[in-house]
Amino acid sequence: MPNRLTSKLARSMAGLGRNRKQGAMMLVDAVLLTFSVWGAYSLRFGILFEPNLEQWLLILAAPALSIPLFIPFGLYRSVVRYMGEHALWAIVKAVGFSSILWAFLAFMTSMTGQEGAPRSVPIIYALLAVILIGTSRFTARWLLWLPVRKQFSGRQVLIYGAGVSGRQLAAALQGGQDLFPAGFIDDDPDLFGKDLDGLRVYGESQLGDVIEKFDIHDVIVTLSSSSSLKRQAVVQLLEQYPVKVRILPAVAEIANGKHLVNMVREVDIGDLLGRDPVAADPALLGRNITGKIVLVTGAGGSIGSELCRQIAGLRPQLLVLLEASEHALYQIDKSLRALSVCDVVPCLGSVEDRSLVEKLLLKHGVQTIYHAAAHKHVPLVECNVAEGVLNNVFGSRTLATSALKHGVETFVLISTDKAVRPTNVMGATKRWAELVMQECAQKAMALGLGQRFCAVRFGNVLGSSGSVIPLFKEQISQGGPVTVTHEEVTRFFMSIHEAVELVIQAGSMAEGGEIFLLDMGEPVKIIDLARNMISLAGHEVRDAANPDGDIDIVVTGLRPGEKLYEELLIADEHAAETEHPKIMKALEPSPSDSVLEELLVRLQECIDGGDESAVRGLLMDVAG
Repeated sequence: MPNRLTSKLARSMAGLGRNRKQGAMMLVDAVLLTFSVWGAYSLRFGILFEPNLEQWLLILAAPALSIPLFIPFGLYRSVVRYMGEHALWAIVKAVGFSSILWAFLAFMTSMTGQEGAPRSVPIIYALLAVILIGTSRFTARWLLWLPVRKQFSGRQVLIYGAGVSGRQLAAALQGGQDLFPAGFIDDDPDLFGKDLDGLRVYGESQLGDVIEKFDIHDVIVTLSSSSSLKRQAVVQLLEQYPVKVRILPAVAEIANGKHLVNMVREVDIGDLLGRDPVAADPALLGRNITGKIVLVTGAGGSIGSELCRQIAGLRPQLLVLLEASEHALYQIDKSLRALSVCDVVPCLGSVEDRSLVEKLLLKHGVQTIYHAAAHKHVPLVECNVAEGVLNNVFGSRTLATSALKHGVETFVLISTDKAVRPTNVMGATKRWAELVMQECAQKAMALGLGQRFCAVRFGNVLGSSGSVIPLFKEQISQGGPVTVTHEEVTRFFMSIHEAVELVIQAGSMAEGGEIFLLDMGEPVKIIDLARNMISLAGHEVRDAANPDGDIDIVVTGLRPGEKLYEELLIADEHAAETEHPKIMKALEPSPSDSVLEELLVRLQECIDGGDESAVRGLLMDVAG
């Protein structure tokens, strides 16, 4: 009950306008000053003092004299929520000056023969007034912070460095809506325990307790003027804790444009498409994950790593990571262990290795597989056809058939819009992977095994290794030019987080053989995306209309196998709605088991014979 009353009072105070807040502070000060004078008399005489008429007038004169003096001292100008020690010093000066005036008035009163005040009363009054008015300010500040603390619960950050840069950053964050400063960390013992602009300064030894108390996930280091050795020592200290560490560049470097591109946030889905992601359905998110043993292939890639992070948060019994890149596996394993939310088993290897795949499935009893491992860079796969086929087609076949053999409950293939009427090898290999998935689904249904195989098909993901976003950022940081293959090229885009969230939900709706399609919104022109990226980095496009601009956009021509636009469906009439508004499903035609098996044998023979043109031809004939 007290907590509810406190919260209600805090909301009422925060909702008052500035003039009303100032009026309320004046009224409270008048009451406290009156009480301070009466309290000074009572303490002086050791009784509950009963003033006479002249003494009542003296008591009431205290707020009448003081409040007009408090105004120029700034006691009603400071924002209480961000008040620090400077405000306490202002209170001491204002009360001290007003006490001197009140003592003079009391002395003049006694000179007229009226009963004034003993000499010790003004001193006691000044002390009481400082204590009560200071306490009222800091109590009000504590109350005003309550709703803010709750609003930003889990999104508070610590700022390392309580200097000018740190305090400027704190002020900027306090005015935002995403993150909020919980306090400062500093190595200066003179600052420990002090409040700066309403935020407490903590020592390095208190880091662990502060991180736990405020549920801190981010620490921003603001030691731009310190030596590199000092910053290195601070970063090493912070790496001991489960927090993300960021460095604030020096203001001069920002002004010179040195860090502008790296400081640009990832282009958000709302910036490109003007739509907001649909809230996830918790029941769909956890259906194939919570309490289950989950395997993610390609776990260190852009899609795979986000899959792992979201899966870990859904409390699986065990999360198995399969990744061919040692560095990528190390990074995602380290990231997941820092979260400490589930048991993780990292495995270095390829989906092409049947003995390894079957060993993993048997040893851990895998129940759900998310297959994100693939070679997906269109130009690279175009130049390395055999490797693309071995990994994307035969690797997928090895994994899917092993899953069927060892009783995996749910198999989800991560596919691409490039698999629809493909014009490049990468897209064709992903279409073959879909056919392999459908073959296993048909076998599972025919045998009544209850196993579910499906694919999820979507377009480009912002910030992924195959996206143009990293390329554009690199080109902009180097001063351009930004290269676009064609002025009319359009692509679908989605944030990594939303795409993965939808993939997990789509897999939960699988019955067998579906290809799920994610609603990617409206397609975006790549040349418009390039212009937006240049603008977000603080530059202007240099073209015929603006010859004095900063960065050129150069059209280089379509690459081999590149399409002007992508599609999500082979045939529009095959799409059907699901229980999720952003997910559709398609039951697309596929060859029979025997036909596909024959085609796979022929494909393997072409690879073994080193006939790249035959491999490419067979891929396109079947996928198209």
